[in-house]
Amino acid sequence: MMREGAPKTIYRKDYTEPDFLISDVELAFEIADGNTRVTSSLRIQRNGSHKRSLVLDGEGLGLISVSVDGGKLDEGAFKYSGGKLTIDAVPDDFAFGAVVDIQPETNTSLEGLYRSRTMYCTQCEAEGYRKITFGLDRPDVLATYTVTLSADKASCPVLLSNGNEMSRTDLADGR
Repeated sequence: MMREGAPKTIYRKDYTEPDFLISDVELAFEIADGNTRVTSSLRIQRNGSHKRSLVLDGEGLGLISVSVDGGKLDEGAFKYSGGKLTIDAVPDDFAFGAVVDIQPETNTSLEGLYRSRTMYCTQCEAEGYRKITFGLDRPDVLATYTVTLSADKASCPVLLSNGNEMSRTDLADGR
């Protein structure tokens, strides 16, 4: 598949540290034909003593909700445009939450979460994570991830995420 737009070259001389860091990420995927809901929780810290806005990457996401420290934000408290989610006033250390819908079956970019025949796959490098949920999608922001996958057991009998399996549970609804 062809990538949309020409890749942008980033030079070392143009490097700047990120305004924020993310230490921990929890992702929950509810995979279903036609729509996958992704719930994310990120522990974010301000990097330095600035007061700049939080700007997260997120492309093609169906935004359901955004929260800071557990409080749902009204639409006027943030801006989602041009693949960026901007929140002006955030604490120095806080929990960011988002619920988004994505459609892996129609994702032909081979980035983010997509379906290839009978298998769901992810490609997050170099900038594919932003097609799954909001985050600082750059290689110098490192975090510890905890991922939960839920899908119909008949159509997705094997669920695998990077890392060590922490648990496996059959849900009452055949997931």
